[in-house]
Amino acid sequence: MRIGELSRRTGVSVPTIKFYVREGLLPAGELTSPNQASYGETHVQRLRLIRALLDVGGLSVAGIRDVVIAVDDPEQSVHKVLGAAASRMVPRYEREPGDGMEEARKRVAALIEARGWRAHPAAPAAEALATALAALDEVGHGAFVEVLDAYADAAERVARADLDYVAHHVAREELVESVVVGTVLGDAIFSALRRLAQVDASDRMFGRAT
Repeated sequence: MRIGELSRRTGVSVPTIKFYVREGLLPAGELTSPNQASYGETHVQRLRLIRALLDVGGLSVAGIRDVVIAVDDPEQSVHKVLGAAASRMVPRYEREPGDGMEEARKRVAALIEARGWRAHPAAPAAEALATALAALDEVGHGAFVEVLDAYADAAERVARADLDYVAHHVAREELVESVVVGTVLGDAIFSALRRLAQVDASDRMFGRAT
Protein backbone atom coordinates (compact mmCIF):
# COMPACT_ATOMS: atom_id res chain seq x y z
CA MET A 1 0.00 0.00 0.00
CA ARG A 2 1.07 3.61 -0.51
CA ILE A 3 1.68 5.95 2.40
CA GLY A 4 -1.68 7.64 1.86
CA GLU A 5 -3.53 4.36 2.35
CA LEU A 6 -1.38 3.57 5.38
CA SER A 7 -2.41 6.92 6.80
CA ARG A 8 -6.11 6.26 6.15
CA ARG A 9 -5.99 2.80 7.69
CA THR A 10 -4.20 3.87 10.85
CA GLY A 11 -5.50 7.41 11.33
CA VAL A 12 -1.90 8.69 11.50
CA SER A 13 -1.15 11.63 9.25
CA VAL A 14 1.39 11.31 6.45
CA PRO A 15 3.77 13.91 7.98
CA THR A 16 3.65 12.03 11.30
CA ILE A 17 4.39 8.73 9.58
CA LYS A 18 7.41 10.30 7.90
CA PHE A 19 8.52 11.71 11.26
CA TYR A 20 8.33 8.25 12.83
CA VAL A 21 10.46 6.86 10.00
CA ARG A 22 13.07 9.62 10.46
CA GLU A 23 13.19 9.00 14.21
CA GLY A 24 13.71 5.26 13.75
CA LEU A 25 10.36 4.27 15.26
CA LEU A 26 8.91 2.93 12.00
CA PRO A 27 10.81 1.01 9.30
CA ALA A 28 10.99 2.74 5.96
CA GLY A 29 8.74 1.44 3.20
CA GLU A 30 10.09 -0.62 0.31
CA LEU A 31 11.06 1.68 -2.54
CA THR A 32 9.11 0.96 -5.72
CA SER A 33 10.44 4.04 -7.53
CA PRO A 34 12.71 6.96 -6.60
CA ASN A 35 9.76 8.84 -5.08
CA GLN A 36 7.40 6.04 -4.05
CA ALA A 37 7.47 3.44 -1.29
CA SER A 38 5.25 0.50 -0.47
CA TYR A 39 4.08 -0.35 3.05
CA GLY A 40 2.65 -3.57 4.46
CA GLU A 41 0.76 -4.99 7.43
CA THR A 42 3.90 -4.85 9.56
CA HIS A 43 3.81 -1.07 9.22
CA VAL A 44 0.15 -1.00 10.25
CA GLN A 45 0.96 -3.08 13.34
CA ARG A 46 3.97 -0.96 14.21
CA LEU A 47 1.94 2.25 13.97
CA ARG A 48 -0.66 0.73 16.29
CA LEU A 49 2.11 -0.04 18.76
CA ILE A 50 3.60 3.45 18.51
CA ARG A 51 0.22 5.08 19.08
CA ALA A 52 -0.48 2.83 22.07
CA LEU A 53 2.89 3.67 23.59
CA LEU A 54 2.40 7.38 22.91
CA ASP A 55 -1.31 7.93 23.57
CA VAL A 56 -2.04 5.31 26.23
CA GLY A 57 1.37 4.73 27.74
CA GLY A 58 2.46 8.36 27.65
CA LEU A 59 5.99 7.47 26.56
CA SER A 60 8.33 9.94 24.92
CA VAL A 61 9.69 9.43 21.42
CA ALA A 62 13.02 8.37 22.97
CA GLY A 63 11.22 5.90 25.22
CA ILE A 64 9.28 4.45 22.31
CA ARG A 65 12.52 4.06 20.37
CA ASP A 66 13.96 1.98 23.22
CA VAL A 67 10.89 -0.25 23.23
CA VAL A 68 10.78 -0.85 19.48
CA ILE A 69 14.52 -1.61 19.47
CA ALA A 70 13.83 -4.31 22.06
CA VAL A 71 10.88 -5.59 20.01
CA ASP A 72 13.03 -5.83 16.88
CA ASP A 73 15.92 -7.61 18.59
CA PRO A 74 15.40 -11.38 18.12
CA GLU A 75 17.96 -12.05 20.85
CA GLN A 76 15.78 -10.34 23.45
CA SER A 77 13.51 -12.63 25.46
CA VAL A 78 9.82 -11.82 25.77
CA HIS A 79 10.51 -11.05 29.44
CA LYS A 80 13.10 -8.43 28.46
CA VAL A 81 10.80 -6.90 25.85
CA LEU A 82 7.93 -6.63 28.30
CA GLY A 83 10.28 -5.17 30.91
CA ALA A 84 11.48 -2.50 28.48
CA ALA A 85 7.88 -1.41 27.94
CA ALA A 86 6.64 -1.68 31.52
CA SER A 87 9.60 0.09 33.13
CA ARG A 88 9.00 3.13 30.92
CA MET A 89 5.53 3.56 32.42
CA VAL A 90 6.56 3.71 36.07
CA PRO A 91 6.20 7.24 37.50
CA ARG A 92 9.49 8.97 38.34
CA TYR A 93 9.52 11.16 41.44
CA GLU A 94 12.23 13.62 42.34
CA ARG A 95 12.98 13.64 46.06
CA GLU A 96 15.89 14.89 48.07
CA PRO A 97 17.91 12.01 49.56
CA GLY A 98 17.51 11.70 53.31
CA ASP A 99 17.06 9.31 56.20
CA GLY A 100 13.39 8.82 55.40
CA MET A 101 14.05 7.86 51.80
CA GLU A 102 16.90 5.54 52.72
CA GLU A 103 14.76 3.79 55.31
CA ALA A 104 11.95 3.42 52.78
CA ARG A 105 14.37 1.88 50.27
CA LYS A 106 15.45 -0.64 52.91
CA ARG A 107 11.81 -1.53 53.56
CA VAL A 108 11.21 -2.07 49.87
CA ALA A 109 14.34 -4.20 49.49
CA ALA A 110 13.27 -6.28 52.50
CA LEU A 111 9.79 -6.72 51.02
CA ILE A 112 11.20 -7.88 47.68
CA GLU A 113 13.52 -10.35 49.41
CA ALA A 114 10.87 -11.67 51.79
CA ARG A 115 8.40 -12.33 48.98
CA GLY A 116 11.03 -13.87 46.73
CA TRP A 117 10.24 -11.44 43.92
CA ARG A 118 12.65 -11.53 41.01
CA ALA A 119 12.91 -7.76 40.94
CA HIS A 120 15.85 -5.46 41.65
CA PRO A 121 15.45 -3.14 44.66
CA ALA A 122 16.79 -0.27 42.53
CA ALA A 123 14.26 -0.83 39.74
CA PRO A 124 12.02 2.15 38.81
CA ALA A 125 8.95 0.53 40.40
CA ALA A 126 10.86 -0.14 43.63
CA GLU A 127 12.04 3.47 43.74
CA ALA A 128 8.47 4.70 43.17
CA LEU A 129 7.25 2.51 46.04
CA ALA A 130 10.02 3.78 48.33
CA THR A 131 9.09 7.37 47.48
CA ALA A 132 5.44 6.72 48.38
CA LEU A 133 6.39 5.08 51.67
CA ALA A 134 8.70 7.97 52.56
CA ALA A 135 5.91 10.43 51.84
CA LEU A 136 3.49 8.48 54.04
CA ASP A 137 6.00 8.55 56.87
CA GLU A 138 6.51 12.31 56.50
CA VAL A 139 2.79 13.01 56.88
CA GLY A 140 2.51 10.83 59.98
CA HIS A 141 1.16 7.65 58.41
CA GLY A 142 4.25 5.48 58.55
CA ALA A 143 2.13 2.75 60.15
CA PHE A 144 0.65 2.19 56.69
CA VAL A 145 3.48 -0.31 56.16
CA GLU A 146 1.44 -2.69 58.33
CA VAL A 147 -0.86 -3.31 55.37
CA LEU A 148 1.95 -3.48 52.81
CA ASP A 149 1.87 -7.28 52.69
CA ALA A 150 -1.86 -7.22 52.02
CA TYR A 151 -1.23 -4.84 49.14
CA ALA A 152 1.57 -7.08 47.88
CA ASP A 153 -0.75 -10.10 47.98
CA ALA A 154 -3.28 -8.22 45.86
CA ALA A 155 -0.54 -7.00 43.51
CA GLU A 156 0.64 -10.57 42.91
CA ARG A 157 -2.87 -11.68 42.00
CA VAL A 158 -3.34 -8.73 39.65
CA ALA A 159 0.09 -9.29 38.07
CA ARG A 160 -0.73 -12.93 37.38
CA ALA A 161 -4.03 -11.88 35.83
CA ASP A 162 -2.18 -9.33 33.68
CA LEU A 163 0.31 -11.88 32.39
CA ASP A 164 -2.37 -14.54 31.88
CA TYR A 165 -4.09 -12.05 29.59
CA VAL A 166 -0.85 -11.17 27.81
CA ALA A 167 0.01 -14.84 27.31
CA HIS A 168 -2.94 -15.20 24.93
CA HIS A 169 -1.12 -12.97 22.41
CA VAL A 170 1.56 -14.46 20.23
CA ALA A 171 3.25 -11.68 18.24
CA ARG A 172 5.95 -9.77 20.11
CA GLU A 173 4.44 -6.40 19.21
CA GLU A 174 1.03 -7.55 20.46
CA LEU A 175 2.67 -8.58 23.73
CA VAL A 176 4.12 -5.11 24.25
CA GLU A 177 0.91 -3.39 23.25
CA SER A 178 -0.99 -5.59 25.70
CA VAL A 179 1.36 -4.59 28.51
CA VAL A 180 0.92 -0.90 27.69
CA VAL A 181 -2.85 -1.01 27.43
CA GLY A 182 -3.21 -3.48 30.28
CA THR A 183 -0.96 -1.51 32.60
CA VAL A 184 -2.43 1.94 31.97
CA LEU A 185 -6.08 1.01 31.59
CA GLY A 186 -5.69 -1.83 34.08
CA ASP A 187 -4.49 0.71 36.66
CA ALA A 188 -7.61 2.77 36.00
CA ILE A 189 -9.84 -0.30 36.31
CA PHE A 190 -8.16 -1.47 39.50
CA SER A 191 -8.36 2.02 41.02
CA ALA A 192 -12.09 2.19 40.27
CA LEU A 193 -12.68 -1.29 41.68
CA ARG A 194 -10.74 -0.32 44.80
CA ARG A 195 -12.93 2.75 45.30
CA LEU A 196 -16.08 0.67 44.92
CA ALA A 197 -14.77 -1.91 47.38
CA GLN A 198 -13.86 0.87 49.83
CA VAL A 199 -17.40 2.23 49.70
CA ASP A 200 -18.75 -1.24 50.44
CA ALA A 201 -16.24 -1.90 53.24
CA SER A 202 -16.86 1.53 54.77
CA ASP A 203 -20.60 0.97 54.82
CA ARG A 204 -20.20 -2.45 56.41
CA MET A 205 -17.73 -1.21 59.05
CA PHE A 206 -18.86 2.33 59.77
CA GLY A 207 -22.25 2.74 58.10
CA ARG A 208 -25.34 3.43 60.13
CA ALA A 209 -27.56 0.49 60.90
CA THR A 210 -30.75 0.47 58.85
